[in-house]
Amino acid sequence: MAVHVSVTCARLSLPTPGGGATRLWSGFHTGPLLAYEAQGRERFDGGNAVTALLGIDCATQPAKTGLALGVVEDGVVCIRKCAVATKSRPPAAIAADWLRGHDKVLLALDAPLGWPQPLAASLQAHRAGRALEPSAGALFSRGTDAAIWQRLGKQPLEVGANLIARTAVAALRLLAQLRTATGRPIPLAWDVSEPEPWRAIEVYPAATRIAHGAPDKGGSLAGLGRLLDCSAVSPEALANTDAVDACVCALAAADFLLGRAVPPTDRETALVEGWIWAPRAHCAVNSTNAHGA
Repeated sequence: MAVHVSVTCARLSLPTPGGGATRLWSGFHTGPLLAYEAQGRERFDGGNAVTALLGIDCATQPAKTGLALGVVEDGVVCIRKCAVATKSRPPAAIAADWLRGHDKVLLALDAPLGWPQPLAASLQAHRAGRALEPSAGALFSRGTDAAIWQRLGKQPLEVGANLIARTAVAALRLLAQLRTATGRPIPLAWDVSEPEPWRAIEVYPAATRIAHGAPDKGGSLAGLGRLLDCSAVSPEALANTDAVDACVCALAAADFLLGRAVPPTDRETALVEGWIWAPRAHCAVNSTNAHGA
């Protein structure tokens, strides 16, 4: 049976999340929660010096993977595109399409990008029936997980012991596919000043929300209106929690670029285990630092 997808375009006035100035929205709806793209991209076209922020709410299934593309304007992350992937249009294909022509890109993936160092070291020489020397906490939890708990009071899922391990594998595969599709190396970022134009970081939307004083509620934009402008995205898109979390991932990317995210104290361990980039609790936002991001 053939499925016909209608394409509609609308332009209307919507208040920004959390109140404030009203912005115009004009977008296309191509299929059910497939892609909602803003027009009027004169400051966001490929080939400029503005860093494109791509937030990805990772999952094992394409239909649960949300993507959001944004840019920092006057200290606010303005989301320009938002989508939920499908089997016929997987996340790597969407990301490669959106990022085509952009000179500077920062990807922010909501998934662990590494495993605990003691786990890898212990399993390499382990044989069935033998005890493992490190504690369960050391085997299954990373240094960055402990840092987020200590700083923000939120415990990330343990990549060594929870189903999040499958999401981690999917995220790493997605990153590899994107490297192949774009021909870009896309290394992990560790400092704002690094010269590589396309980079990636690990983020955690719950930590980003808490750090900015917003409610710790997945799929919510509550309390983020002064930092995150999704008015260029249709209400239908924002009804999808995976798409919303991808928008928060884009905010986390901006936190890294603007120097608000806390770096690792042990870089060598972080190079193996990964690092969740998030600010300190109730981060003070200085919009004057945002220009040129």
